[in-house]
Amino acid sequence: MTNEILFERLHPDVRPPEAATAHSAGRDLRAYLLAKVVRVSDGSAMSDVKAELTDGEWSITLAPGQMALVPLGFRTRLPVGMEAQVRPRSGQVFKTALTVPNAPGTVDADFADEWHVIVRNDAPVPRRLMHGERIAQVVFAQHAMPVLREGEVVRTSDRAGGFGSTGTR
Repeated sequence: MTNEILFERLHPDVRPPEAATAHSAGRDLRAYLLAKVVRVSDGSAMSDVKAELTDGEWSITLAPGQMALVPLGFRTRLPVGMEAQVRPRSGQVFKTALTVPNAPGTVDADFADEWHVIVRNDAPVPRRLMHGERIAQVVFAQHAMPVLREGEVVRTSDRAGGFGSTGTR
């Protein structure tokens, strides 16, 4: 399997996912809000919000608990056998309460449309999300796709009962 990922900018100013350090496992993903319409949800109703140009910067504002499907401005072609796992940036969650509620979200090798990240404002106050802001990170991982064969599963240990099956300590 190749380690090469085909990356296509959908806008000339899009930055590819970037590692912050030489040994970072994840690469930062940036919001692409330049004149964009963003789908938002409060968990019961969805609407479209147009990014606003304020003080020379494009942004949207999320109310407490509100989620947004944030465009990233690019698409990829992953090699077969590889997935992209979208995760929160730990410092951002702690500092601003911007979370990725479906983390890790998976981008499959056969997905060829624009990448988006679902983010949620978990702060008790409105949160302004800026164009170009690092909103999540992606970790690329190889995976196996085994064949499932039907048959009897025989217990090989005393473990049973699901959660807590290894004891309380």
